[in-house]
Amino acid sequence: MLLPILSLGPIPYTYQQHFITLGLKFCLMIVPATPEDASRLNQLVNSAYRGDSSRQGWTTEADLLDGTRTDAAALATLLQTPGTRLLKYVEHDEIIGCVELRNQDGKLYLGMLTVKPNLQGKGIGKELLKAAEQEALNQRCHTIYMTVISERKELIAWYVRHGYHLTGETKPFAFNDPRFGQPKRKLEFVVLEKK
Repeated sequence: MLLPILSLGPIPYTYQQHFITLGLKFCLMIVPATPEDASRLNQLVNSAYRGDSSRQGWTTEADLLDGTRTDAAALATLLQTPGTRLLKYVEHDEIIGCVELRNQDGKLYLGMLTVKPNLQGKGIGKELLKAAEQEALNQRCHTIYMTVISERKELIAWYVRHGYHLTGETKPFAFNDPRFGQPKRKLEFVVLEKK
């Protein structure tokens, strides 16, 4: 059993926990990613969403889209975009999770929530959601919203269990850049939000 023994802070946007189990000390951190992380984030995101490796977890989009979810250049650009923050979940210097957050007109957009496939179901995604909600408070955003492919019923249900609700709004899946995947059929997004 993991027992929390110390919570460190108050560095803005930093979430750290120290755990002790079986006499070993582990350090888990959620901190802002930097452009230097783009290559490792690219590998993580694509392993969780596309291809055979993504089938180890439950967040795979491999049956819906071919190709990649993103690439290192797109992530590097994203990491330098004003108003956008990408948080990374680090354990023993390995990035095992991330989430994109973008302030859009006083609302915080949440995207690309990613957990390493073989570590999904262990609470990492929930911790990233908590960090995202803290970021929303830090930025004085009273609403967090996201888009999810409508066919991802299990993922939508997970967000609903964590306080998000479907708004009834849909958006077309309109990505024309092959770097971000090729749909195997017509897809659309649903919009979820939490206030």
